[in-house]
Amino acid sequence: MKKIIILLSIISIIFIMTNKESEYVIIPKDSIRFRIIPNSNTVNDLYMKELLKEEITSVINEIETSKNITETREKIMSSYPKIKYKISELFKENNYNETFEINYGTNYFPEKIYKGVKYPEGNYESMVIKIGGASGDNYWCVLFPPLCLLEGEEENAKDVEYHILVKDILKKYEKNTNKTK
Repeated sequence: MKKIIILLSIISIIFIMTNKESEYVIIPKDSIRFRIIPNSNTVNDLYMKELLKEEITSVINEIETSKNITETREKIMSSYPKIKYKISELFKENNYNETFEINYGTNYFPEKIYKGVKYPEGNYESMVIKIGGASGDNYWCVLFPPLCLLEGEEENAKDVEYHILVKDILKKYEKNTNKTK
C-alpha cells in the first residue's frame, strides 16, 4: 500500500510539472538587461557581433560581480568609456566601418522565448549596443542579477547530464521493485 501511495504521489507531481504553463518569467523586476544588436544578419555583421561580445566580456564580467543593483548601475556608468574604447578599437582593427551607439537607460526589448521561458516585450532598464542599422539577430543577457555568466558557462559546458528528480526516483523505485521479485 505504501508503495502505491508513493507511486501515485510521484505520478501526480509529474502530471503537475508537465502541465504547468511555461509563461513565467525568471528575470526579476529589479534587473538590468543587456543587448548587442548587429547591423544586419550578414555573415560579416554577425561575426562582428560575436567579436564585440568577446571583446567586452571582461568588462561585462566585472559588472556582474556587483553585490546589488545600485552597484551594478555604478559599474555600468564607470565602464561606459572602456566599452566605447574597446568597440572603437575592435572596429578599427577589423576595418569595420559601421557606427555604433551605446545606450544605458530604458530600452525596448521584443518578446523572447528562451529554453521554454517567455520573456515579455516591454521597456526595461538596460544597456544596449546598436551597430549600424541595428536590424540583425541580437545577443542578450541579464547584467543584474548576473545571468550573462551563467549563459557563458552553460555554452562552454561539455558532457553535462540533466536529471529530472522524479524520473530518477521512478528509476530507483523500478530497480528496487525488480530486485525484490
